[in-house]
Amino acid sequence: MIHQIIQLLYNALFFITPLIMAKSTSELFEFNKMLFIYAATILIAFFWLTKMVINKKIILKKTPLDIPIMVFFISQVISTIISIDRNTSIFGYYGRFNGGLLSIICYIILYYAFVSNVVNIEKLLKSIIVSSLLVILWAIPGHFGRDLTCLLFTGKFSNSCWDNTTLAFRPELRAFSTLGQPNWLGAYLAVGFFIGLYYLIKKVETRHALSQQIIASIYLFLNFSMILFSRSRSAIFAVIVGLILFISYFSFFIKTNLKKYLIILLFVTVIPIILFKTGENKVDKYLTIKTYQNFFTKQSSPPVKELPAPNTSQVSESFDIRKIVWEGAWKLALKYPLFGTGVETFAYSYNFVRPLSHNLTSEWDYVYNKAHNEYFNYLATTGFIGLGSYLLFIGIFIIYAIKKIKKDILSLSLFVGWLTILITNFFGFSTTTTQLFFYLIPAFIIMGNHQYTKTKKSEKVNTYQWLVIFVIAASTIYLLFSLAVYYIADVNYSYGLKYLKPKTLDYQKAASYFERALKLRKEPVYEDRFSGSLAYLSALAVFQKQDEPAKQIAVLADLYNRKNIQDYPKNVFYWKTRAKNMYYFYLVTNSENELLQGIDALKKARMLSPTDPKIPYLIALYSSMLFDISKNNLDKQNWQKLSLEEINKVVELKSNFREGYLLKGQLLKKYGSILEAKKIFEYILKNFNPRDSEVLKELQTL
Repeated sequence: MIHQIIQLLYNALFFITPLIMAKSTSELFEFNKMLFIYAATILIAFFWLTKMVINKKIILKKTPLDIPIMVFFISQVISTIISIDRNTSIFGYYGRFNGGLLSIICYIILYYAFVSNVVNIEKLLKSIIVSSLLVILWAIPGHFGRDLTCLLFTGKFSNSCWDNTTLAFRPELRAFSTLGQPNWLGAYLAVGFFIGLYYLIKKVETRHALSQQIIASIYLFLNFSMILFSRSRSAIFAVIVGLILFISYFSFFIKTNLKKYLIILLFVTVIPIILFKTGENKVDKYLTIKTYQNFFTKQSSPPVKELPAPNTSQVSESFDIRKIVWEGAWKLALKYPLFGTGVETFAYSYNFVRPLSHNLTSEWDYVYNKAHNEYFNYLATTGFIGLGSYLLFIGIFIIYAIKKIKKDILSLSLFVGWLTILITNFFGFSTTTTQLFFYLIPAFIIMGNHQYTKTKKSEKVNTYQWLVIFVIAASTIYLLFSLAVYYIADVNYSYGLKYLKPKTLDYQKAASYFERALKLRKEPVYEDRFSGSLAYLSALAVFQKQDEPAKQIAVLADLYNRKNIQDYPKNVFYWKTRAKNMYYFYLVTNSENELLQGIDALKKARMLSPTDPKIPYLIALYSSMLFDISKNNLDKQNWQKLSLEEINKVVELKSNFREGYLLKGQLLKKYGSILEAKKIFEYILKNFNPRDSEVLKELQTL
C-alpha cells in the first residue's frame, strides 16, 4: 500500500508541477510550483520513513552518485552559513525560490526516496508526457491572441492580462504557457522531446499499431513546434545538439530501423521550422521563397545602394547583456573564491562588482537575481568549491550514464534529455521543473527497469512503532501547516504589492496587507515593503495635520528598516529603502538630520553598489534640498559643491541617462550658472529628444 502511495506521489509531482499556478500569489508560477514540490517531498518522506519503521530497517539504497551529492550538499551548507543573506540562501531569492538550500534538500530527498523505493519509471514517464502535452495545448490559443491563463484569471479570452512592455510576457510572440517564461517552457519541453522520442522508438521496435506510432510522432511535432513558438534559442539549440548526439550514438551502436527514425525526425523538426520559423532572422531568411526570388532578381539587375535604416529600437540584445552579467559573476568569484557570497545571493552581490557597461544597456536598472548562466551563478554565489562540486556531480553521472546506456533506448533517451538541461542552463538558469529532471533523471537511469518486489509481510506493528509513526505524522502535519501559512502570507504580500501599483495606489491598504503577511511569517522582504509603506503614510499623516500619529508611524517604519539593515548589512536594497524613508521622515520633522541620514545611507549603499547611477543622483538631490534649508553660507557652498560633484558622477556612470542630465541642468540653473545650464538642456534636445517638453520649458525660463 505504501509503495503504491509513493508511486502516486511521484506521478503527481511530475504531472502537476508544470501545470500548477495561481492568480493570487506574488509570483504566479515558480512560487506555487516550489511549494508543491515542498509538499510532495514532505509526503514522500513521511511514507518512506513510515515504511522503514514498519519494516524495522533503514531503507536507503547506495548509488554511484553518493559522494558527489554529499560533497555538493556540504558546499551548499557552508556557503549558506557564511552567506551575506542567510534567509535568502535558505529559502531562495524571493520571487524565484528555486535554488535555495531548502529546495536542494528536497531534490536530494526525492532522489534517494526514488532509488530506495523502486518507483515504476514507465508510469512516471507517461505522467510527464501527458502533462507536457497539456502544457503545449494550453499555450496554443495564446499564440493566436486567446490566452487560456488570461481566461482563467480574468475571464477575458485574450492576451490583455499580460504586461506587453516586455517580450517575455507576450504569448502571441513568445509562448510560455504554465511555466512562466519562454525560456523556461523551452527548457522543459526539450527534455520532454527525448522522452517522447523514446516512446516513438519503443512503439516501432515492439511493432505496436501504426496509430500509436502516429500519436508519438504527433506529440514530437507539437513539442518541437511549441519550442519554436517559445522562441527560446537555447532550447532549440539544445534539441538540435541532442538529436545529433542521439542519432550518432544510435547509428553506431543500435542501428535498427535508423532510416525510418530519420524520416520521422525530419518530419517532426524540419516541417515545424519551415512553418513556424525559428525567430532568428539570420536563419529564417533562408526559409522563405522570397529570399531566393530576390537572389535571382539581384543577379539580373544592378545593385542599388540602400540607406542605413534608422535605429528605432533601444532594446539591448539579450546575449550582450548576459555577457556583461557573466563578467560580473566572474569578478565576484575572484573576490569570494572559496564559497562565494552565499547560495542564491546574486541579486545583492552582483551590485558589488556590476560592470560599468551594464549602465548603457536597456536593462540597466533591472534586478538580476540570477547570473543567467547556471554555472556562473554557482561560481559567484558558492565559489569555486560550490561550482566544482556541481561539475563533479555532472561529470561522474555522465561517465556512469555512458557506461550504462549500451543498447538501452530508455537510458539513451533520458540521458540525452538530461544533457539538454546542461545546455539550456548555460544560457539561463534552472527552474523547479528542470531541477526535478536534473536530479531525478539520474535516478531513473540508475534504477533502469527494476521492478518492485513485494517484501515479506511485516510483523504486527507494536506500540513503540506506532509512537514513532505518530511523531513522524505530527512533524509532517506541522510542516504542511507551515507551507499553508507560507502560502497565505504570500497572498497577503501579493495584495499589498497590488496596492503599490499606480492604477490601484493605496498605501494604507498596502501597509495593512504587509502587516498581515508579517503576522503569519517573519520575512525580511515583507518587512522592507512594510517599512517603505509606513514611511510614506507618516508623511501623508503630516499633510493631514495628524502630527503625533505621523511620528509614531515613522518610528515603526524606522524600526523595521533598522532591523533589516542590522540583520543583512550587505543588502543594498535595504539601504536604499532607508534613504527613501529618510526623505519621508524629513517631511514629518522638517529637520535636516533626516536628509543627512539619507545621504549617509546612500553612501553606505554606494559602497555596496559603486556603479549604480541612481545613488549619486539621489545624493545630488538630497544635497540640493539641504542647500535650500541651510542658513549658513559655508554650509550652502558645501552642499552646492557636493550636489554638482554627485550629478557629474551620475553622467559619468551612465552617459545616456536623460534624467541625470536634466537634474544637472536644473542644478546649474538653480545655482546661477545659466550658460552651462543652457548647454546641458540643448545637449538633451540634441542627443535624446528634440521635442522634450520638460526641457523646452526649462530653456524658456532661462
